[in-house]
This record gives sequence, structure tokens and C-alpha cells, in this order.
Amino acid sequence: MAPVKKSSAAWILYTDGASKGNPGPAGAGWVLKDVAKGKTYREGSFLGEATNNEAEYQALILGLQRALEYGAADLAIYLDSELLVRQLNGVYRVKNPHLLAYYRRVQELLKKFATYAIIHIPREANEEADRMANEALKNSNPFRAQGSE
Repeated sequence: MAPVKKSSAAWILYTDGASKGNPGPAGAGWVLKDVAKGKTYREGSFLGEATNNEAEYQALILGLQRALEYGAADLAIYLDSELLVRQLNGVYRVKNPHLLAYYRRVQELLKKFATYAIIHIPREANEEADRMANEALKNSNPFRAQGSE
């Protein structure tokens, strides 16, 4: 496992996954902030059936993919899933074979950033990404809300 890179935080990414039933219908949400330009991008995607941890990983993958599409190189990633943060920072091993594939995909995507940091935040500090995930779950279809704040 590669060590976690430090980030100068030119971009900030918040992601969250939601599953009703665990496993059950699931949604993913992310919020990406371009600090230099003062722009914020948001998206939610319905995932079908997944566990909460699978939804968390899928949300992160979607957020990382969008960050790369928007040209982010230096990224601070904020997650409220302590499990994901500890797995991605090398504190915990990934034992679940279903999560291992997601973990490996995240590692591939992280290699494309010049710098990054993965930081655990309390659930209440991740309300916007949570809202996007739950709206996608409720609407059962993907949507995008873009704009600047």
C-alpha cells in the first residue's frame, strides 16, 4: 500500500453513500469544491442494490472520477465513513472481497492526483454529500446540480 500523500487542498471533495436495508436500494453523493475559482459541483447517483459500505466506496469513486474530469490535481477528501478512511489510510486491511475491488479502484484513481489527503469528518460535517446521496436514492435516478457558491 502506498503511503497517503499530503494535499495542498486546491480542491476539496466530500462524498457519502446511503443504503436503505443494507443491502438495499442505494445512492451516492459527492460535492467537489474548486477553492481557487470558488466553484462547487454536486451530483447524486442511484446505485441500485448495495450495502452501505459499497455505496460509500462507489460515491468516492464517482467523486474522484469527476475531480479528475474537472482537472483537480491537489485534493483534500473528506469522508464520514471511519471504515473507508482507515482502510484507505492503511490502518485497516480490506477483508471483504466485495469491498476489495472498490478499494483497488480507489487506489488506481488516487495515483492520478499530484497530492491528496483522506480525512475523517463527523457525519454532521458531511450533510451536503449526504443530501445528494439520499436525493438520488429517493429519486432512483442520477442527477447533477452544478453551480458556484
